[in-house]
Amino acid sequence: MIMKLFSNSSRSRERFLEAILQSAIEYAIISTDLDGLITTWNEGARRILGWDEPEIIGQPAAIIFTEEDRQAGILQREMAAALTEGHGNDERWHVRKDGSLFWASGQVMALTSDNGEVEGFVKILRDRTEQRENEERQRVLMHELSHRMKNTLAVVQAITSQSFRNASSMEDAEQSIAARINAYSKAHDILLQQNWLGTTMATIVEATAINLGLEASRRFEARGPAVELGPQAALSFSLVLHELVTNANKYGALSVDTGTIEIEWSVRGAAGEKRVDFRWQEAGGPAVVAPNNKGFGTRLVNSSLAAFGEVALDYPPTGFILKLDASLQKLQYKTYSDAEE
Repeated sequence: MIMKLFSNSSRSRERFLEAILQSAIEYAIISTDLDGLITTWNEGARRILGWDEPEIIGQPAAIIFTEEDRQAGILQREMAAALTEGHGNDERWHVRKDGSLFWASGQVMALTSDNGEVEGFVKILRDRTEQRENEERQRVLMHELSHRMKNTLAVVQAITSQSFRNASSMEDAEQSIAARINAYSKAHDILLQQNWLGTTMATIVEATAINLGLEASRRFEARGPAVELGPQAALSFSLVLHELVTNANKYGALSVDTGTIEIEWSVRGAAGEKRVDFRWQEAGGPAVVAPNNKGFGTRLVNSSLAAFGEVALDYPPTGFILKLDASLQKLQYKTYSDAEE
């Protein structure tokens, strides 16, 4: 019906089609001759690609492709597909005038005359960079979620099997499993509040104290500068601190009224080579005797912290001491998968 309005005026029809072409500002609509030289360039092409029409007319359309795609003859392949299949799909990175890249989605089709002869090609593109980046972010998040689920299940499995192995009774095993998983869960809650980007050493220590009812006790003191922990380090310290406090309650400083625990950490070294000294020290409790065999707690402490640096466990009669000389960089890895790799 619309085209009938212009059936008697080819000039009016041309102006109508030109208005449609230029109003499609979300699309780059480009026509070329048979040699791939640009013959028309709409307003959408100017906005998306950056070139003004006078400076781009007559230039090869390959100018908007990356060097790798130009060398591979991608434009020629699209034109060949347009002739043989009716259209050539275009899903790839393209180049703007300023050299920046954007992800384009579109097609190339042949332009024919009234008698059916091919006169050139029309290329229609849309900037899909944001959509592609969102898809990439989703892919990374799914990969990250997969890592977290696998590692969480592995930790829970280790906690369960080792708790049963070292328990004196079924009730003792159930209590140990529940307490350890609860500590692990609390650490997850902290990380979720920070969008899983990590947290601080002080936050993890404070959460441990609160979880075990020691936040107001003068027998449990902690101090140190602001140290950021990545997700894996935060979870590891949560499990280790829970285990240390539990053991202190059963056998160490917290098993008597006079015992105390002191946690201290500091940072040393130059930029790029900084290290964290972490120390857990018990005092005022029963005389300490070094264990003959490594129990679950000892294995958990070593396996959880060894990934970040050197762990030293000392058993002087005055009180158990744990020291960690860790790489600050390793402690601050922001993704769970990085820490695992």
